[in-house]
Amino acid sequence: MESKKDRFQRLATIRTNVVLQRLKVLGNCSNRQAYEYTEQEIKKIFSAIEEQVKDVKAKFTPAKKDQFQL
Repeated sequence: MESKKDRFQRLATIRTNVVLQRLKVLGNCSNRQAYEYTEQEIKKIFSAIEEQVKDVKAKFTPAKKDQFQL
C-alpha cells in the first residue's frame, strides 16, 4: 500500500513535469516568424499564469488564523 507521502511525491512529480512541459510548449509561441502578437496579449497570458500560480501556492501555505481579541 502506497503511503500518503509516496503518493504525493509520485503525483506531484508527474504533475509538475506536465506543467513545465506545457510551459515549454507555450514558449514556442514566441517565434515571431510563425506568430504575431501584441505586448498586451503577452501581459494577459502571464498575468493569468501568475495568478493561478499564486492561488495554487496559497493552497500549500497554512492559513493564518487571526485570533479574535476585544
